[in-house]
Amino acid sequence: MRKGLRKALGVGAVPFAALVLALPFVNRLRPMVFGLPFVLFWILLWVALTPLALFLADRFDRRDRLAGRDDEP
Repeated sequence: MRKGLRKALGVGAVPFAALVLALPFVNRLRPMVFGLPFVLFWILLWVALTPLALFLADRFDRRDRLAGRDDEP
């Protein structure tokens, strides 16, 4: 597997982990952030950050493909 693809998959997995795996740990009504319960703030934050993570994943993969790097035998 190419190094850039590995990085892209790792960066792309961060929003999934934050929204699915970490949700039981942040499921709190307090503290209130901007008048929202913390869990709602957490979800909205990661919904807003997901496009940035996917953009970075695309850049890692694209840069690796354009450079012609290939770790596969």
